[in-house]
Amino acid sequence: MSAPSQVIGADAIAEKGWLQAHKWLILRRASQMGILLVFMMGPWFGLWVVKGNLNYSYTLGILPLTDPYLLLQSLLAFRLPETLTLVGVFLVILFYVLVGGRNYCSWVCPVNMVTDFASWLRRRFGLKAGIRLSSSTRYWMLGMTLVVSVLTGTIAWEMLNPVSMLHRGLIFGMGFAWMILLAVFLFDLFVAQRGWCGHVCPVGAFYSLIGKASVLRVHLPKREACNNCMDCYAVCPEFKVIKPALKAVDGAPPIIFDSQCTNCGRCIDVCSKDVFAFGPRFRVSVDSSVGRIAQAVQK
Repeated sequence: MSAPSQVIGADAIAEKGWLQAHKWLILRRASQMGILLVFMMGPWFGLWVVKGNLNYSYTLGILPLTDPYLLLQSLLAFRLPETLTLVGVFLVILFYVLVGGRNYCSWVCPVNMVTDFASWLRRRFGLKAGIRLSSSTRYWMLGMTLVVSVLTGTIAWEMLNPVSMLHRGLIFGMGFAWMILLAVFLFDLFVAQRGWCGHVCPVGAFYSLIGKASVLRVHLPKREACNNCMDCYAVCPEFKVIKPALKAVDGAPPIIFDSQCTNCGRCIDVCSKDVFAFGPRFRVSVDSSVGRIAQAVQK
């Protein structure tokens, strides 16, 4: 086992170079900011490539995309959708079944940049204090928003959704949106580590349900090379998903099947041994399979 690095990912930077050790992080930030910019090009510059927001959008006057969580709330509020809305929902669900439900959280949602910054500050200053929230909290939040939609006849979550508030704020002036985003930031920084995205946000809970069937997964083709540096655990927003695949808990194969995985790629970035890689859920590395067979024979 190598001595722990003072800087998380220092060994990966030394082995692969800074750019390769931050490749997926850079691509995620480009994706998040790029998507946000495409939505803002219309209101800011009059270039209407996309009309709408992350809940419902219309691209180039052709492609409708609809958030299925929004549609579900709308149906529970007894509001019937238009045909284009249903087409948009189908396209979104199909996309996230392929790439992973919680890819929305790490590759699309702009609030993720706020919570990631809070997490970085916690690591930077060694902040450990905070409450521990149950992993089921987000599902309770999801259930409550749906119940409120039924009782009030409204799309309940949109009253508090930080993503929607950020979009409206960037167009009409931040106002109250600043307070919501600041509250999310302070909550993650001082109250609960990775509290918002990891334990509270009902949108993440909803997309994790879609993610149960997703094709794209994080594989561990070289898990036998792991030197227990723990850098992957330090940067993973849902670190509990790593252990079964990395440590072969109960004979788990070298692939992360947990739907809470956000496919952020940070474990790939910070690993100096190239233990992790993206791949389809149907493929398990031959080397790892042979290793498990050999272990079984020895027993």
